[in-house]
Amino acid sequence: MATRIPSLNWLRVFEAAARTESFARAAAQLNMSAAAVSQQVKALETQLGTPLFHRHAHAVTLTEAGRAYLPSVQQSLLMLETATTGLFGESREQRLFVQSVLLFAHGVLARGLPQFQAAHPQVSLALSTGNMAADFANQFTDLQIVFGNPSLFGTEGDELLREVLYPVAPLEIAAQIQSPQDIFRFPLIEVSTHRASWVQLFENLRLSHGQARYFFADNSLMAAELSAQGMGIALARAPASDAVVRASGLVRCLPDVDVPGQEAYHLIYPDRGAMRPAAKLFRDWLLDYVKTV
Repeated sequence: MATRIPSLNWLRVFEAAARTESFARAAAQLNMSAAAVSQQVKALETQLGTPLFHRHAHAVTLTEAGRAYLPSVQQSLLMLETATTGLFGESREQRLFVQSVLLFAHGVLARGLPQFQAAHPQVSLALSTGNMAADFANQFTDLQIVFGNPSLFGTEGDELLREVLYPVAPLEIAAQIQSPQDIFRFPLIEVSTHRASWVQLFENLRLSHGQARYFFADNSLMAAELSAQGMGIALARAPASDAVVRASGLVRCLPDVDVPGQEAYHLIYPDRGAMRPAAKLFRDWLLDYVKTV
């Protein structure tokens, strides 16, 4: 009976193209030509009998079948790598898959990752982001960085960072905010996927917020940009939001208002004892790094 198990080369090419969302970038990583990557992906799709990518002018995105297939391919490749390393010694490159809440990845991880890579050049890190709880379900990753109750995501973990909430806006709006009640003169940009919200700030300040007008965005980066364009007041979530607040030219509306967040960012993983070497390196580095943020 003919096997349906695809060529290992095809799977390696598929994984690289899916991770980079580009045949050209996958080719550079694999020391191949973009045409060869395209040919191998096409051969894999032909064998499986279904498209794995949507082709665009300068990028590719996974089809529904491709998204469903990717975690199994990544897990299988890593299992093979781990087994090879265990039997025959250290491989030249150690793969590591990390998934993070978008705001933490943008505002905290991005600044520190050059330091991690310089200290551990043998680790090839693949970083992906998400916002909603569903983004973190049924994904193959070594480590995940989530916000809120860690038991909803994994069995073991470490608290990384808490946050401080305060309102921010362009200078021309912030200058008109003399008291907390003045906030209600403007639309409030709420991040629908974040567990900390304006209501938490109002409760802390003991403000009645029935008159609040909201504009909803699905992430803090978009909220900051909307505020910068004059759409209203955004909610900073320091220190993770510090970078985007600065980049967007936003300033504090009420300098004396700092509301401690009720929840935290956590690093989670299925089993610390079974953690792969690259994941252990990253965990140790991250726990030290967040103390400096």
